[in-house]
Amino acid sequence: MSTTTSIPASRPRRERNLLLAGAAVGLAYGFGLRLIGLIPRASTVMTAGFIVLMPVGVGFVTIYLAEVRQRQKIWVWFILPWLPMAGALLGTMLAVLEGFICVVLFSPLALILASLGGAMGGIAGRLIRQRRAQNLTLACVLILPLFTMTWEKPVFYQQDFRRVENVIDIQAPPAIIWKNIERVPPIRTEEIPDSWSRRIGFPDPIEATLSHEGLGGVRNASFERGLRFIETVDVWEPEQRLGFSISAESVPATTLDEHVRVGGPYFDVLHGEYRLESLGNGVTRLHLSSRHRLSTDFNWYAHLWTDALMSDLQQRILVVIRRRCERQTKGRFE
Repeated sequence: MSTTTSIPASRPRRERNLLLAGAAVGLAYGFGLRLIGLIPRASTVMTAGFIVLMPVGVGFVTIYLAEVRQRQKIWVWFILPWLPMAGALLGTMLAVLEGFICVVLFSPLALILASLGGAMGGIAGRLIRQRRAQNLTLACVLILPLFTMTWEKPVFYQQDFRRVENVIDIQAPPAIIWKNIERVPPIRTEEIPDSWSRRIGFPDPIEATLSHEGLGGVRNASFERGLRFIETVDVWEPEQRLGFSISAESVPATTLDEHVRVGGPYFDVLHGEYRLESLGNGVTRLHLSSRHRLSTDFNWYAHLWTDALMSDLQQRILVVIRRRCERQTKGRFE
């Protein structure tokens, strides 16, 4: 009786151990590739080889090592790679190799690609039965990210200039709105609407001062945690348009991760502009647009996040302006 009951009990345990072993190797592989980025001049993190092939490799090795030893369920191919991928991302945060913002921005793509790698590993594990071919396949997948990092930049690197615009309708005349955009008095915490960008750690705006009215006036825009920008007015059309070039004055290393730092090698905000459009009946449509630079080997993915971050920030600023202007307009008639 004891022998009969131990057989079915040992099989699930063996299968679980195989999956855990594969996940452990996958985690070590992903975290190890990130550690290589610490080597001077070994710029591995902001490359397509790391961003794309590292998660694929994590998923592949996790499933492949288990599949060649025991046939796995199809759903395991897609779901199990999330475990080592999430573990590697968490490990980089705990080791202070990446900030929370970077991990959040990377996670959706990483998990999808890890599942893709898991499916590839499952298929390869079932089709390739010769031991030498199995070892060669595994080795090729593991070194592929490092191989592509050595030549990809001339091929994939792009510098894109992107424009993001938000609009909001305000029950206030252009004169009142203009006074609230040429200078922005200190913003109280309760004035700023909550949003996903705030929750992942992007600093809130505080205020914007203006040295003098007209072209050449300098706005000092302050954000939380010491983030400051110099904004030089280059468009001045009272109650119609206000434009300014933007230069990062102070970006403390503790405020934003180096990979998303404004004014850094990968991302910069270059210009901002307000435009007022009278709709009649006391309603004014306020446009807020910005132009930013994006310089990576994977702009096709990065721009989704930079556009979303800029749009979210701009919308929050517009909400603050609308609330202030409508309150001031209402006060004029009471």
